[in-house]
Amino acid sequence: MTNLLEYQIRQLFKISPTQDIQAITSLFKTENIKKGDFFLQKEKVANKLAFLQEGYIRIFVETPYREITQWVSTPGYFITDLPAFMYNKPSRWNMQALVDCQLLVITKQDYLQIHNILPDWNEVEKHFIIHCFTTLEERIYSHIAMSAEERYQLFFQNNKDLFNQIPLQYIASMLGITPETLSRIRKKLL
Repeated sequence: MTNLLEYQIRQLFKISPTQDIQAITSLFKTENIKKGDFFLQKEKVANKLAFLQEGYIRIFVETPYREITQWVSTPGYFITDLPAFMYNKPSRWNMQALVDCQLLVITKQDYLQIHNILPDWNEVEKHFIIHCFTTLEERIYSHIAMSAEERYQLFFQNNKDLFNQIPLQYIASMLGITPETLSRIRKKLL
């Protein structure tokens, strides 16, 4: 299993005993997804959670008017439709590989077994959910309280590598702006 997954579990879940981390990571199985294939599709039940080892996964939805990219996940992060995963609901999102990807995947059934490994799992999981909620709240705040240029600068500061790896229209969509506005902002800042 990867040291990166162990590191993220240690950081996000605040788990320290190595044997607990190794027991949890043993529940994850390697899954490879080819460019263009889906990890999860809209209206399908999300029955797995993945840790992205290599590649980029675009999280998006198609509306009658346009396609909206919610996020592009990069190596070192977990992906799923969290409400769909936790409540056995159909997913709202499509999750598609932008390049060949390697994932470490845990099924919902195995995820539910973690409480057998860690008796205080409910408390640990609560911290993870709070982390997810905080990240989401920060994105909402940036969309309602920051200008397009400020959102771009913040995103660029935190995700420089993505600009050379994925189409700029996905970045524009994540920022809630048009590709033309993104081009104007980039031109102005150069």
